[in-house]
Amino acid sequence: MKHTLPSLLATSLFLCAGLAFAQGAAPKAAAPKPAAAQSAPAADKLDLNTASKEQLEALKGVGPVRAAAIVKGRPYKGKDELVRRKILPQSVYDEISDQLIAKQK
Repeated sequence: MKHTLPSLLATSLFLCAGLAFAQGAAPKAAAPKPAAAQSAPAADKLDLNTASKEQLEALKGVGPVRAAAIVKGRPYKGKDELVRRKILPQSVYDEISDQLIAKQK
């Protein structure tokens, strides 16, 4: 009986580990980032200096008042000016900055 108990415990542990693996408890590879979190190509970005008020309003966190302020503040040298000029709060800017660009003439 002295050798039977450790063997029984080892077998039980092995079976539990196998069952957990079979049920999907094994580590999984990191999931790819959602498309919204990835940076959009420059062609798909909204230009702050030419976008219409309606296009700006479609952005998350930008309503009619903020869109009007963005249009009024043109031209922009960089999209980060939205925060420096206090047109957008940092939290809103962080969510939409990957969708924006400020093209120069």
